[in-house]
Amino acid sequence: MTELTLERGLAAFRAEIDAPTAAFFSSCVHCGICAQSCPFYLETGDPKYTPILKLEPLRLVWEAEFTLWGKIKGLLGLQQKVTDAMLAEWEELLYDSCSMCGRCSMVCPVGNDLAYMIRKSREGMVQAGHAPEGLINASIRAITTGSPMGLQWKTLAVQIKHVEASTGLEIPVDKQGAEYMVLMSSMEIINFPEYLEAITKIFDHAGVTWTLSTECFEATNAGIQIGNKDIAAQLVERVVAAAETLKVPKVISPECGHAFTAIRWEGPNLIGRPYPFRVFHIVEVLEELRAAGRLQTEGKESDRLSMHDPCNLARKSGVIQQQRNLIDLVAEDFVDLKEHGKFQWCCGAGGGVSSNERAEELKMAAFKRKKAQIEEVAPERMVTMCATCRTQLEEGLETFNMEIPVIGLTEMIAEHLVEKPRAAEDDAEA
Repeated sequence: MTELTLERGLAAFRAEIDAPTAAFFSSCVHCGICAQSCPFYLETGDPKYTPILKLEPLRLVWEAEFTLWGKIKGLLGLQQKVTDAMLAEWEELLYDSCSMCGRCSMVCPVGNDLAYMIRKSREGMVQAGHAPEGLINASIRAITTGSPMGLQWKTLAVQIKHVEASTGLEIPVDKQGAEYMVLMSSMEIINFPEYLEAITKIFDHAGVTWTLSTECFEATNAGIQIGNKDIAAQLVERVVAAAETLKVPKVISPECGHAFTAIRWEGPNLIGRPYPFRVFHIVEVLEELRAAGRLQTEGKESDRLSMHDPCNLARKSGVIQQQRNLIDLVAEDFVDLKEHGKFQWCCGAGGGVSSNERAEELKMAAFKRKKAQIEEVAPERMVTMCATCRTQLEEGLETFNMEIPVIGLTEMIAEHLVEKPRAAEDDAEA
């Protein structure tokens, strides 16, 4: 059984080696600069966490089967083979110690996209039977229930009732023809229910038409995290089907960097066709509303604030100035971390690491890089726009006894909206 699984994994590795991957391996100059960009390497000092070394199984398959030198080495019996034992050893390197944040790709002097190759390597690892149990279970739950945490619509429906009771506003569900279909992440539903209340208030304030879908509310794509494009494509298809049913022109990804990358950038390639709608991160939508004068706020936060940019949002998607324009609306004392935007240091929890229970110690080790950043500017509160980052920031700051609360940007904007005179409006309607 192991031999069969290994062959399936090697076949997947071969299938994932495309022209860019071959070019990247050929052009690597072994400078080690990628190591200086990786918080897992920097905070442990262990050379095995050097990003390019995490790709050794994929590199060996490329060398053996796609290069003349590798074929000559094979004939002479000198070519190292990828074995099941090797893949078992490399599982930690490819899953536990990589958040696919892309900082190594950004600093590579010859332009090698290492995060791209990590993603491809995970495809081979899954097929070879070497993936963390946490991510396997999350993927199974995503397929069977629609959510990697096993949530079903009834859980969100309960939250909807609470928000409607708290705000006096109706949350639209399965409304055809709205401008936006809103996606949620399971982490927001469970850990940060204030997000749904915030967008409900903001969209009512700005006159935005929107809806949730009972057929697909989950934005997280466990297939991309584990490295299984078949599962990833199936999850994307659910979003597309729901959006098409509701005839919406736009879909909103929530405060989740990974979810945005999955549905915005990888999704059309996964399903092999363009969307009949456009995809936006919630921060992009809020910035459009601000620029159009549709966000009227009052008052400003007086405490010292700083911001963590999610890697998928800032470094990979270029959404950087938008959140700063928004925070300027509500903060009078804001200071950026020294390295921010596309240069931001990863929190250490992305790329499925947060769903991988055995990676907890490594995840907290990587967080030390973020801790040092935060200590340098000494904020009283941190702001971010990703549920995974927010959870990691909260856990990390607590672990290191740093009493710094963390808040979502959408929630903060909602807290400063100029309230509508609802009673007067109701009288006018009557």
